[in-house]
Amino acid sequence: MNSPGQPGNGDQPPSNHRRRPRYTGTHPKRFQQKYKEHDIAAHPELRDRLRAKGKTPSSTHVPVLTEEVMACLTPAPGEVVVDCTVGYGGHAAEFMKRTGPTGKLIALDVDNAELERTRHRLSQENVPVSFYRSNFAGIAKVLNKEAIDGYDIIFADLGVSSMQIDNPDRGMSYKHEGPLDMRMDDRLRQTGADLLNTLSEQQLAEAFWELADEPDHREIARLIVTQRAVQPITRTSQLVNLIFSVKGLTPGIWRQQRRSSGSGSLHPAARTFQALRILVNDEFGSLRELLRVAPYCLRAGGRIGIISFHSGEDRLVRQSFRDGISNGIYRSAAKDAIVPQMREINSNPRSASAKLRWAVLG
Repeated sequence: MNSPGQPGNGDQPPSNHRRRPRYTGTHPKRFQQKYKEHDIAAHPELRDRLRAKGKTPSSTHVPVLTEEVMACLTPAPGEVVVDCTVGYGGHAAEFMKRTGPTGKLIALDVDNAELERTRHRLSQENVPVSFYRSNFAGIAKVLNKEAIDGYDIIFADLGVSSMQIDNPDRGMSYKHEGPLDMRMDDRLRQTGADLLNTLSEQQLAEAFWELADEPDHREIARLIVTQRAVQPITRTSQLVNLIFSVKGLTPGIWRQQRRSSGSGSLHPAARTFQALRILVNDEFGSLRELLRVAPYCLRAGGRIGIISFHSGEDRLVRQSFRDGISNGIYRSAAKDAIVPQMREINSNPRSASAKLRWAVLG
């Protein structure tokens, strides 16, 4: 019998507690189940354990070449820095430490969800910071809105963030089942699935070759066109299975080959996924525009640094800086790309293909 004033079972007030997603085994495997990693600040022991294994906790990102970026671009107190791809804010936080309360950070990103999370983190620092949901091709427009005469530093990290890769709803990874979205900016009209199901066979083949050097570009494009006539290709698993078929592989055979050749072997679908993502987001077009307008947005003696992860991107950056030297726009530039040291690659395998190039305005 209940004691006086104690409600019976039928009188219990409704609970707002929500049960965590259940999963089989001792550790969560699906992105949605990794609730501790989504709130990694509250679980530093998990962060340290994952980082010691060379893994990046879900919903976070480990910035690459941070020490090298700071050494090359030399941010100083009072300077204005525009981080064109602020993402999780790793590089931005380091810039803010060096520019201090007399300087300013201008943070750009097209991914609104990540921009808002980073806005919350960085706004707690004692450094002026402005946030813009903008592609980095729009740095000149942002400069006008800020009503300043130029940036001291322009920085861009062209890599896809770990938060985007690991989230299956973004459809950017061949490792996760999800919709073939691939948009970094959800305001874009066309998804990866839209392009796969509308571009011609020739257009697809050219994209896979020019944007990712895929050796089987013609065969993959041909099978895509054949398959979509029967059923639209809308899921990551559909595209992965199609590529395995072209290459005469199964997931089991691929795993055996990977074990025998080493963990550094490229996944059969990696190049196609990369090309489709670049195409959806017009990444090369945006980079060309950034490189074109950057010198006109820098103050005298201003520095620009760009980290790329793709040979085509690196070629564009290298050629732009070389042309800038020849035309007297830049007074100095990196002779060679700066790449991660082995200790960084071991700690963060996703940094392996990173290349940093810099230039100084004349």
